[in-house]
Amino acid sequence: MITVYHLAVSQSDRIVWMLEELGVEYKLEWFDRGEDMLAPPEYLALHPAGMAPVVKDGDKLLTESAAILEYLNHRYGGGRYSVKPEEEDYADYLYWMHFNNNVQSVFFLKMALGGDLSAQPDNMVAKTAQRREERYYAHLNDYLEGRSYLAGDRFTCADIMMMFNLTALPLFGGRSIDDLPNVKKYVEGISQRPAYQKAMAIAGPGASRPD
Repeated sequence: MITVYHLAVSQSDRIVWMLEELGVEYKLEWFDRGEDMLAPPEYLALHPAGMAPVVKDGDKLLTESAAILEYLNHRYGGGRYSVKPEEEDYADYLYWMHFNNNVQSVFFLKMALGGDLSAQPDNMVAKTAQRREERYYAHLNDYLEGRSYLAGDRFTCADIMMMFNLTALPLFGGRSIDDLPNVKKYVEGISQRPAYQKAMAIAGPGASRPD
């Protein structure tokens, strides 16, 4: 039995989503954040890295969203949500799988600088962060022109990786996508997937600890 150690409002909702897509049975262990919005000590004790998500499969303890998604997809899904090296869209798949870390690095830098980067025109770090944020999102919006998915014409792990940044980060001061029509259309389309809707009800930002 796979165990998902789910930290409330965290990237571990990606793992629940993947398992729902695969139709794989799993157990969810829920951890609430503290009043400081940080992970509680008992969650930090799960893995040396002390970060969500954390998943246990047998004796194997896994962390890092992208690594867990690939692991589950290949071990339990025959790799159907990945792109193989010999396929045409392999480079796009790799790129968008790892794009998310760049976006999140800017998000955390933005939070550390007080949130409003434009209010600090003389701060070189703030100016750099603002420029990167705008270019990342503009690039994504341009790329999604006429596309429904990130890697070719089918749903992949890259789409699972992307959605958290576009739907959850804005709830905590991240950049809104309201002025990005192609991104909005993409999010609306992916959000219609039954597995996504079920996973968000179970472990998404608006979910609560099950009874």
